[in-house]
Amino acid sequence: MSSILVTGGSGLVGSHLREILPDATYISSSEFDLRSENDVKRLFEREWSRVIHLAARVGGIIDNINYPLEFIEDNLRMNTNLVRQARLSGVPRFTAVLSTCIYPDTFESYPLVEEDLHSGPPQSTNFAYAIAKRALAVHIDAANKQFETSYNYVIPCNLYGPYDRFDPERSHYLTALIGKIIRAERSGTKRVELLGTGKPLRQFMYAGDLAAALKKIVVEDITDSFNVATSENRSIREIAEIAIEACGATDFELSFDQVSPDGQFRKDVSNQKMLEAMPGFTFTPLKEGIRTVYEAYKKKSEI
Repeated sequence: MSSILVTGGSGLVGSHLREILPDATYISSSEFDLRSENDVKRLFEREWSRVIHLAARVGGIIDNINYPLEFIEDNLRMNTNLVRQARLSGVPRFTAVLSTCIYPDTFESYPLVEEDLHSGPPQSTNFAYAIAKRALAVHIDAANKQFETSYNYVIPCNLYGPYDRFDPERSHYLTALIGKIIRAERSGTKRVELLGTGKPLRQFMYAGDLAAALKKIVVEDITDSFNVATSENRSIREIAEIAIEACGATDFELSFDQVSPDGQFRKDVSNQKMLEAMPGFTFTPLKEGIRTVYEAYKKKSEI
């Protein structure tokens, strides 16, 4: 497996994948600027049997609202360079990780299935990022159609995990929430305030579970594209309440500012196609995963 290339190797999912697929080559932005065509060409001077593309510019709602141009330009450049150079270099397998935010903002029925992807525009708050990621799916499908490649992509639900960034504006929602709980514990305020109304519905998956799914794709040579998500779909308020309980902060007060944007109201996706490809796959229970992240982040001095 030494000829497997993993981009975004030091990120949320890449760090988990490194633990269970240690023989792959993991790169980060400090080594190669994937927005640069020359850097990507240099990267493909080596022969790869497979590319797992995790690298992306990511951020929270506020970051997406403030910097839409960077989100679409950086991600389009990275994605286009990687897929194009992999194809030109004859890489036989390419797997990209997208996001459920690429699905239509509103739809007549849920959960969303893979065929619903282009049935409407994505949500406005992260529109630029979502379009860049949706374009990656189109790029891969086009390569498969025109050049008969066996490239694929997975579309995971919201992620959280101990390897997430802890910048409140750039970390994923659940990781940022755990950070707020820890800071409230240390300050003695015992109060956690969250943005929005708490009403939107979300599926949350432990990042290690996505890494496990990616390993199965490699080991079992799965070339289908599909959603990767738990079957559990809860409101932001419910998830926050579970997090407070998992962190042992049951005497905390939870409030919502009711003014900040909620983002997409719901985007839950079906995992039926995934489970057909990976029978028996199990997910980390939400409370257990949150507790794992809580214990890991409590030790970090920068919180």
